[in-house]
Order: sequence, then C-alpha cells, then structure tokens
Amino acid sequence: MKTPISVMFYDTDAAGVVHNIAYLRFIEAARTLLALEYGMDWASMKETSIFPVILRTEIDYRYPALLGDLLEVESWIGEVSSARFWCHFKIHRPSDRVLLVNCNQSLAFVKMPVGKVQRLPKGFPIPFIPPTSQDVVR
Repeated sequence: MKTPISVMFYDTDAAGVVHNIAYLRFIEAARTLLALEYGMDWASMKETSIFPVILRTEIDYRYPALLGDLLEVESWIGEVSSARFWCHFKIHRPSDRVLLVNCNQSLAFVKMPVGKVQRLPKGFPIPFIPPTSQDVVR
C-alpha cells in the first residue's frame, strides 16, 4: 500500500529539515490505513477490545526530507508468527526516487484493558476477519 504525505512546517526544524519523530507520525498514518485495508476497523476493535499494539520499532534514517516535500510511505505486512507480525515501511521522495527511511515494526493483538496478547487469526493477514464479541475470551 502507498500513502502520500506532504511535509508541513510543523514537521520540520528551523532549517526546514524533517524532525526524526515526524517520520514515525508518517508511519503511524500509513500503518493505520494499512490496518483498515486489511479489515481491522474501529468498530470491530471497539466491540472486541482487541487492538494492534506496537512491540518494537526499528528505523533507519538514510536521507532527510525537507519542508514542502511530497513523500510516499510504502507499507506491507511481512513475517507472521502465532502471536506477532511485522509491518514494513519505506519512505520515498518520488520526485528524485530517494529512499529516506526504512522502518520495521513488530506488533501483536492485545485484549484491553487486561493487556493479554491474543493469537493471530488463522490465515492472517489475508483474509483477516475480525473476531466477533462471541469469539473473544473475556
């Protein structure tokens, strides 16, 4: 999945260079849209109280983005285990095809508010069918 991002003034320092933390916000936006594409919608999360939770973030900053840049965040789900999965992200500047950032995040589904990690549904991520309230162990 590809998510377009416009670099705004509040993403940058006085020199117009994107803050390192702003890239994580760009990734958060892309991951949220990726989740929606895979059927992890707000209504089912609210009903089941099961949410995707970040366990680990690895990020490599390669080149800076600048104020006014139009960026693209490429995102996909990679490795999957019984209880964890990885989302991968690459942030490019399409105008010159420069790869700015590589990021990998490990996530798990967690039952809230108890904080209990859930097993991933069979076939995850495709097809992802959110559990119903009857499927959830309380």
